[in-house]
Amino acid sequence: MKKGLSVTCLFLALIFAGGGVLAADPIKLGAFFDLTGAGSAIGTPTKLVAEMVVKKINGEGGINGRPLQLVIADDEGDPTKAAIIAKRFIESDKVTAIIGPTRTDTGMAAKPTIEQMKVPTFMCVGGDPVVTVAPFRWTFKSPQRTSVAVKKTYDYMKKRGFQKMAIITSADGFGRDGKNWLEKLAPEYGLKIITGESFQATDNDMTAQLIKIKATSPEAIVCWTIGKAGSIVAKNAKQLAIQVPLFQCHGLPDPIYIKLAGEASEGNIMPSTKLIVASQLPASDPQKKIILEFIRLYTDVYQYDRQFPINTHSGYAWDAIYIVANAMKKVGTDNEKLREAIENTKGYVGISGIYNLTAEDHNGLGTDSMVMVQIAGGQWKMLE
Repeated sequence: MKKGLSVTCLFLALIFAGGGVLAADPIKLGAFFDLTGAGSAIGTPTKLVAEMVVKKINGEGGINGRPLQLVIADDEGDPTKAAIIAKRFIESDKVTAIIGPTRTDTGMAAKPTIEQMKVPTFMCVGGDPVVTVAPFRWTFKSPQRTSVAVKKTYDYMKKRGFQKMAIITSADGFGRDGKNWLEKLAPEYGLKIITGESFQATDNDMTAQLIKIKATSPEAIVCWTIGKAGSIVAKNAKQLAIQVPLFQCHGLPDPIYIKLAGEASEGNIMPSTKLIVASQLPASDPQKKIILEFIRLYTDVYQYDRQFPINTHSGYAWDAIYIVANAMKKVGTDNEKLREAIENTKGYVGISGIYNLTAEDHNGLGTDSMVMVQIAGGQWKMLE
């Protein structure tokens, strides 16, 4: 009897050793991000959050007693490498699902392999094509769609009487997607784009484009890009004494943007997840409690904020992994059953919104998941 009890105790000790680390066969999740490329300021903290949420899930018992295991890769922001990694995840690493990548271009490069080899993938990319350009049966994404961010921005502009605007967009996949939706949706909101300019995401000066824009006398300028380029646009606009409001996209609410743009960021307006202004949310907001717990883990427990301050991107991997994990708990790891369970996610209260996915909408977020924010005194202020 004592011997049997000892064996049982040893078994339990193995299962719960290391503060909840499980000893059963792990379920592998491929996780690839831009860790060393142009989007590394977003991709690296996204990887850290992915590790954080997996530790949390495993500490709570994993997936019906099985731990999650991340297989992490760096695509360097390179579409070719992203496609190779996706294939390796599936063929060699035998992952059950994939999280990531970071950029729209790398997501689109990996997508054909994902769709052909039928592995559920929850991307952290901003652009719409991964879930709007068919096929996208196996592809999902956690950040708000570009179209949703444009609608949020345009609704704000319409309420304030804007009519004539200029746009300036990056020439990469994310910027082209933004340009498409900015042009397509403008008439619905009584807005007219009187001129449009573009730039390479790696450019270090957009003065020439902004001089042309200034000459057309717009009432506002909307910029669509991520990373350092957005801050360059803001600084160039200030140097040219452009007085009209500058609107940025949903990829730029980030303390790094304020640091890079400096005084030129003051007054800039943009759509954002609620994460960036969590303390300003009303107590009645169903996301507030979830967001504040995320912030506690990120800042107090793991202290990631010392190197990577919380920004609008910070919750994307959390939401993606939790939605996939919740689906696994319901149906297991069979590819088709898992894909279907993810697609039928309803009412998941996450960091970036309350997700309601459908076969037609593999994102599941609306404009109510976003807030409009403005930089005032070097801080984020929620407008609406």
